[in-house]
Amino acid sequence: MKTIHTHQIQSAIETLCLKANTILDPAVLSAFQSYSDNEVIRDLIQNADIARADSVPLCQDTGLVIVFLEIGQEVHIEGAPLTDAVNAAVANAYAEHYLRKSVLNDPLLRQNTQTNTPAIIHTEIVPGDQLKIKVCPKGGGSENKSALRMLTPADGRDGVAQFVLETVRKAGASACPPYVVGVGIGGTFDSVALLAKKALFRELGISHTMPHLAELETELLAKINQLPIGPAGFGGSPTALAVHVEIAPCHIASLPVAVNIDCHIHRHAEMVL
Repeated sequence: MKTIHTHQIQSAIETLCLKANTILDPAVLSAFQSYSDNEVIRDLIQNADIARADSVPLCQDTGLVIVFLEIGQEVHIEGAPLTDAVNAAVANAYAEHYLRKSVLNDPLLRQNTQTNTPAIIHTEIVPGDQLKIKVCPKGGGSENKSALRMLTPADGRDGVAQFVLETVRKAGASACPPYVVGVGIGGTFDSVALLAKKALFRELGISHTMPHLAELETELLAKINQLPIGPAGFGGSPTALAVHVEIAPCHIASLPVAVNIDCHIHRHAEMVL
């Protein structure tokens, strides 16, 4: 049995919040560099260089923090309640590093909590004696353009592809392209959206291991990049850097599909304790 104190978890999440907000993922930077003939992409590369050098946010929207905790079943967590530790970490990171606080305590009364908490926390028990922490500060612009639809089995693969393209087309330039597009297929109404968000954590440029899903990802990316959107909506290429598809078993009468759009910053960071 491995013991992990919540002080360690809190410290890790604080570090990840800063890293995700100030350092562009190397895989994204590499993808940008392959399109460096595009003026907008060159500006995005320059923005990333400045953010890293000065430890300032890549974007003024520093997101609502989503935390995935994959807890090994041989791990014992001691200390403060886990949820309290996660929220304390987020609050400390956003205060100490002057990151914008974007969380409201009531969606109708619209009062800012002033701490960027509570975070959205997802926990999963997995084999082993490690704790994997994944942090995604999700901006409002890209989240607002995400979508979910309960298709019928008769809609099939073509219906899924059509819905993904329709969602990206409707997003246009509003969610800050070039995008990373997470697609969840299957499960239930509540789980398919989470599946789409999890898809965003796959390393950029790594295709699905299942051939039929890898083929779908390639097809969707090609069709998305034929849309007249382009970086920042100025046309050209790319409109998306990647499409990641994940699936789950579903009911015989269902075909749930969710599309979670991520902006060009594609903020995420992870650590294993």
